[in-house]
Amino acid sequence: MSRKIFILFLLISSTLFSQAFITNPEFPSETDNIEITFNIKEMTGRAVNLIGYTGILYTHTGVNTNIGNWQHVIGTWGNNTTQPSLTRIGTDLYTITINNPRNFYSITNSTEHISSLNFVLRSADGSLQTEDLFVPIYEGSLNVKIVEPEILPLYPLPGSEIKFLLVTRDADSLNLYIDDSKILSTTSDTLEYILTAESSGRHIIKYIAFGNNEQFADSTYYIVREQLNVADLPEGVETGINYIDDQTVTLVLYAPNKDFVYAIGDFNNWEFDPFNSESWIFDPQYYFNITPDSSTYWLTLTNLTPTEEYRFQYLVDGNLRIADPYSDKILEEEDNSIPESTYPNLIPYPYGSTNFSVSVFQTNQTPFQWEADNYLKPDQTKLIIYELLIRDFVSTHDYKTLIDTLDYLENLGINAVELMPVNEFEGNESWGYNPSFYFAPDKYYGSKNDLKKFIDECHKRNIAVIMDIVLNHSYGRSSFVRLYSSGNFGPPTEENPWYNVASPNPVFSWGFDFNHESEQTKILVDRVNKYWLEEYNFDGFRFDFTKGFTNTPGDGSNYDQRRIDILKRMADKIWEVDSSAYLILEHFAPDLEEKILTDYGMMVWGNNNYNYNEASMGYHDNSKSNFSRISYLNHTFTKPHLVGYMESHDEERLMYKNLQFGNSSGDYDITELNTALSRIKLAAAFFITIPGPKMIWQFGELGYDYSIDYNGRIGNKPIKWDYLENIDRSNLYKTYAALNYLKNNYEAFSTSNFNLNVTSYVKRIQLTHESMNVVIIGNFDVITRSISPSFQNTGIWYDYFSGDSLDVTDTQISIQLNPGEFHIYSTEKLPVPEKDILLGDLEINTTPNDFNLLQNYPNPFNPSTTIKYTIPSNIKSKTANGSAFVQLNVFDILGKRVATLVNQNQKPGNYEVEFNSSNLHGDAQGLSSGIYFYSISAGNFRETKKMIILK
Repeated sequence: MSRKIFILFLLISSTLFSQAFITNPEFPSETDNIEITFNIKEMTGRAVNLIGYTGILYTHTGVNTNIGNWQHVIGTWGNNTTQPSLTRIGTDLYTITINNPRNFYSITNSTEHISSLNFVLRSADGSLQTEDLFVPIYEGSLNVKIVEPEILPLYPLPGSEIKFLLVTRDADSLNLYIDDSKILSTTSDTLEYILTAESSGRHIIKYIAFGNNEQFADSTYYIVREQLNVADLPEGVETGINYIDDQTVTLVLYAPNKDFVYAIGDFNNWEFDPFNSESWIFDPQYYFNITPDSSTYWLTLTNLTPTEEYRFQYLVDGNLRIADPYSDKILEEEDNSIPESTYPNLIPYPYGSTNFSVSVFQTNQTPFQWEADNYLKPDQTKLIIYELLIRDFVSTHDYKTLIDTLDYLENLGINAVELMPVNEFEGNESWGYNPSFYFAPDKYYGSKNDLKKFIDECHKRNIAVIMDIVLNHSYGRSSFVRLYSSGNFGPPTEENPWYNVASPNPVFSWGFDFNHESEQTKILVDRVNKYWLEEYNFDGFRFDFTKGFTNTPGDGSNYDQRRIDILKRMADKIWEVDSSAYLILEHFAPDLEEKILTDYGMMVWGNNNYNYNEASMGYHDNSKSNFSRISYLNHTFTKPHLVGYMESHDEERLMYKNLQFGNSSGDYDITELNTALSRIKLAAAFFITIPGPKMIWQFGELGYDYSIDYNGRIGNKPIKWDYLENIDRSNLYKTYAALNYLKNNYEAFSTSNFNLNVTSYVKRIQLTHESMNVVIIGNFDVITRSISPSFQNTGIWYDYFSGDSLDVTDTQISIQLNPGEFHIYSTEKLPVPEKDILLGDLEINTTPNDFNLLQNYPNPFNPSTTIKYTIPSNIKSKTANGSAFVQLNVFDILGKRVATLVNQNQKPGNYEVEFNSSNLHGDAQGLSSGIYFYSISAGNFRETKKMIILK
């Protein structure tokens, strides 16, 4: 290619620059000196987090060759001393020069040839990166490329002009054909032609280059479409799917600056294949009208079959396939992994007919019949919220089974359930914070009517249901993203009416950032919130990362009036729909800002995980174990609108850290199961009783002790309903229930006159109310300590859990507390909870007097099972500290020991051990199917039981 032509190409490309990269030369070979310019802004996927990055970019780079992919990689990931760096030449523009790729990548085998240069661009610390980028390497001398139009095929209107610009290398002639007629031929390295689209239908464009006794040819097409019909929207319809009658649907898509929209789906057999059709024109039945302001497309489909489900997409500008963003049912290619038991008769994804997300409509649906007529919504200041992830709460991961847990939740005394996001998210197994569609329940949990049934059953029990929803960002499958994006899945372009091109706060950024100052985003947010309140009877929302609801640059830690205004506006719109709707913000902004929002009627999350865990583990520091900010008063709030919690989906589990890192002194050891559980009772007594709404994370009431990082932070966690079989865990559940009973039934636990003294090892809470006074005292140390309850008055006080009375003549008397011991005293006698649920807290022996080895469960199993056993208090063979040497071994049928599960001193108590039969002693295959035995010995006790592995 001549230098003159190459400069022309660069000028054109630099003007448009809509590519992720360009190369100099245009057709690089494996021995050229190649300058590559990368445009971060035009990249998709993870690269969006690099937009606006100003630091040094490094590259992980290798090549694809005829030997294989990603060969001859330079250095190792993250090594800035060996991996090449790029040169920043402008905002989001970086260059690198590869001089003779064969030398650069040290390719010495003459039979190995490069097909592409491969790059992953990354920030200096490796935390931000792009997807894989592949720069093609050309073989031979003869090649042709279309520079303009940028996107093919084209769908012009009659009379439109189309500019064609082709560049070639080493061609003697370059020829352009339209419908088999030669239009132009040139001996230059470029061919430029302006075509006027006239006759309707499809037209084939073919180009052929000749040179060096070679020929290079390729083809594409354009279609001259009909003029759009301009018409106002029919009365009463809105964006999305509008059901007119049993046989009629009107589809409406807001898409300004788009050329046209065409409907494809089951109603026309997904037919849109112009290139392989002899004569193709737009079918007017599926060609959308446009409104006079050119912003909205609409189409009415008639003669539909009532109750039949129709799968469909919008084909925008002939190249973009998107689902209706307002559809209440979305199909994805991974749907085939959803069990029939979870979603019976799920209409399949139309494999082979299309790709990307698919929407569904169905006329003449039977309305859901709501039954909870006498539902009383709990006062938001007295909420006891149970947060759960359906996937990790019930093994069937469906609403139908979730309904079966409501007795358990009701008996626990909670009055609200918070579901982690249930609207359609990317993939199946997810926490749900990667949303794609805002009006469709994710099918992995069941049908929309199953969700409604769950909410209805909760309301029958006066349990509120709160929807955790993500309106800070969306992920790339979202039709709102894809309608205006620079790649198949983003990032958004500047034309996008809903999103920022890049988040103003890249430090805390996920997916693609909503522009909450945009009018279209406001309309969407209001419609989303209204929809879930009205259609599903949700009682309110927990909004994820509301600190990001702003375009103010920074990390969101400073006071932001623009953010306050955005949230107030949203709240007002919600309360127009339901004046009693809960609005809970995951905000974590300055107290002043949160005070304004809570004064306005919203609630905010109050994370006290770290402080409660330090206290429960038995460590003392005036700041670390001080959980005084569980009180809304200590945030300067005037309203009890702080949703405090010790655990959430985002925090480490208290029991896990108790067992791993708990403090000890003498025989008192928090890393022992029973003691660790007792510490959770202690923490709960100083948590639930404090005025203001509270939240419990699933299974926290049973002492869930698997780390948040088990199987990866957002990976599946073990579902431990078998915890209920353990008397000590069951007693923890009953303790939670007893504490929730107080909060639900006595106004003193909602008083505004209360005081927390929780900075030392021994802690105290005082609640003062006209109905009664309450004092809670507890020892968070691992040794015995004393405390003065500082009773508000003399007279008779009652101990809640024991029912004992205390005649107080001196309000400053000192009470000695064993480690982990606590008391709740009240001036009114309260119903005494079930006897002995606090056993173990006050050094009362609850361990049975007999050994017990239980049958493993499940049995048969593959690959894991749980073995439970009891070491009695009257064990004959004790060590000096009162424990016994315990051995628990597994043997095969020939008596060979194949595993040792326990080989240590253990104190009297109840124990459980998980046995995983796979990957034993480094053997990836593990144990084979068959009969095995597990045997325990402790002191003079021996017992053996049979287990079966079934693979």
